[in-house]
Amino acid sequence: MLKKIYFVLQEEIRKRLAGMAEPLWKEFSEHAVELEGIFRPLAEGLLADNERGLACLEDRIEKDRKKEEILYVTDEAACYHMLKEKGYYVLPCLHEDNRSASFPGASYMIEKIEEMDYSSFEMAYRRLAGLPWEILETQRCRIRETTVEDVAVFYRIYADTSITEYMENLFEDPEEEIAYTQNYIEKIYGFYGYGMWTVLEKSSGRVIGRAGITWREGFDLPELGFVFGVPWQRQGYAYEVCSAVLDYAREELMMSQVQALVMEGNRKSVALCEKLGFVERSGIVELDGERYRVLVKNLT
Repeated sequence: MLKKIYFVLQEEIRKRLAGMAEPLWKEFSEHAVELEGIFRPLAEGLLADNERGLACLEDRIEKDRKKEEILYVTDEAACYHMLKEKGYYVLPCLHEDNRSASFPGASYMIEKIEEMDYSSFEMAYRRLAGLPWEILETQRCRIRETTVEDVAVFYRIYADTSITEYMENLFEDPEEEIAYTQNYIEKIYGFYGYGMWTVLEKSSGRVIGRAGITWREGFDLPELGFVFGVPWQRQGYAYEVCSAVLDYAREELMMSQVQALVMEGNRKSVALCEKLGFVERSGIVELDGERYRVLVKNLT
């Protein structure tokens, strides 16, 4: 969990941030996250070519025992390299005065630091730390990004033959499914910021299914996907969660239309889609030898 953010910034950028930091300070205090290096430099005289400044910073960070709870934000390449080597989570900052700086291996960078808020820093930290993003909540459920730990539960859900009657099964070898999930987290979540997510029941904390927005090759619309374990079917969970996912697609992902591909014969899924406001397009599409009905919902 994120507990502290250290800013190691060039003086002009630090002063600019300090001039508008009060709302940011208040917001982070509400989440019990400390901010340092805004109102005064974290290490006096720290410059990319200042070995004394780097040594001062190195002495400072050695006192932090829980590096997994800390995020560093820096526009100094030398500072970035040192922190990366020591295993810290580092978020580089690019601006007009450091465009030539090199931050090799950085998966994420920020440019307009003054536009960042708690949510932005928290999401960057979670991505760097390999922690799942919390996507949304409904009355009874939490929806978050999938983790490899969820895979074992997915196998229990998919073990019921009614689940895979109208959808693709998991890999026969769990190790293959874990590898696929790891790649999905890195490539899909990391690039798009959304995809198929894990659904948890709030009251029990149990994983009860999956839902989300994906893209299917060969189609020009994003697709709603969902699957819920048999014990949680016919209780309104699917409608509750999918309604929230569609709202998220409209409000956060700025999508105007979403489709759903439902295998012929899957009357339950068609009924759910129609209840959600999907309308069937004319014609049937065939994919991998299976026939699908295409339903579309306008989100605007």
